[in-house]
Amino acid sequence: MERHRGEPRPDWQRKVAEQGLVYGTPGRGEGGADRDYWDESVHYSFTMDEVLSLEADVEVVHSMCLEAVDHVVTAERFRDFALPEWSWEAVAKSWKRSDPHVYGRFDLRYDGGGPAKLLEYNADTPTTLLEASVLQWNWLQDTHPDSDQWNSLHEKLVERWGELKARLPGDDIHFTWSRADASGEDHVTVGYLQETAAEAGLDTVGLAIEDIGWDSALDRFVDLEEAPISTAFKLYPWEWVLTDDFGKHVARGLPETLWIEPLWKSLLSNKALLAVLWELYPGHPNLLPAFLDQPGLLTEYVRKPRLGREGANIQIVAPGMEHQTGGVYGEEGYVYQLFAPLPEFDGYRPALGAWIVGDTSAGLGIRETVGLVTDDGAAFVPHLIRD
Repeated sequence: MERHRGEPRPDWQRKVAEQGLVYGTPGRGEGGADRDYWDESVHYSFTMDEVLSLEADVEVVHSMCLEAVDHVVTAERFRDFALPEWSWEAVAKSWKRSDPHVYGRFDLRYDGGGPAKLLEYNADTPTTLLEASVLQWNWLQDTHPDSDQWNSLHEKLVERWGELKARLPGDDIHFTWSRADASGEDHVTVGYLQETAAEAGLDTVGLAIEDIGWDSALDRFVDLEEAPISTAFKLYPWEWVLTDDFGKHVARGLPETLWIEPLWKSLLSNKALLAVLWELYPGHPNLLPAFLDQPGLLTEYVRKPRLGREGANIQIVAPGMEHQTGGVYGEEGYVYQLFAPLPEFDGYRPALGAWIVGDTSAGLGIRETVGLVTDDGAAFVPHLIRD
């Protein structure tokens, strides 16, 4: 694993905008200076052996995560995940029905010198998908056409939608995003996923999740045309869905209205998963020690809120590296994970986002930051596989 500098393409801004990157919240560089969110002045390279090893790690960790869900459902450990009690039965039924899933992103610590370590699993609402799938592939074709990339995301997404077509309860999929996302990132991500589903031959409809209605007479969800919604893709966290009456309608409406990602993924997108994995697979080379509600024997650790997002409310306890971020999370409780700082390359710290589609490894995206926490100030940088 190596970090390289290079000259950006002269018209890179136009190209990435044409490819769909129409939001550009600045990243943060050295000294807090603005940095392009998409930064192709930098890229990372990997050997093929490294990529093959990472692919295998991702699929192993994914299978362990599925085992963890089965354990939580069987042992009825929903309280550990801070889920409202009324939702427990619906989560269990969603898992037992094998409600279909599409994609997820593992955030990994990796420096080329040992196995990848799981930091967390973005299994419910992962973004940076367009960047990982389309933007960096086109960058590779323009700048390093003789090189390869760990990136089969687009093909695998189309294939996955095709596999699910016969399992869906209706002919249409409604793709939803929230108007509360001011950056536009969620809308772009949903739009790209809608394109991959359409390419697979599915009929798709796009609308804001705030525009989904509940028809009390039919006892089901409807769209703006008052047409019933049979399948809904949402880029809206399950922990938010389950906080109000909308969530109760979701639970009641399953599986007549199917939701993707499925309700059982509320267990995978929760930091409590990290502690359950360590309980089930203590000492596993792809895991870091993690514990619920207290640090156990850890003297250096990261305290993460169970439902935290975007690096909020993180506390790092380690000599000379104490750090704390603000936010609105934490009332639901914390998970304590061994502090394993991201490796440093030229003063920057890359977090690897390894994608899974269905149950298969599908690609890599890298977010890079100057700080210890990968937050909304991270920049996205491309990668390649070198000869």
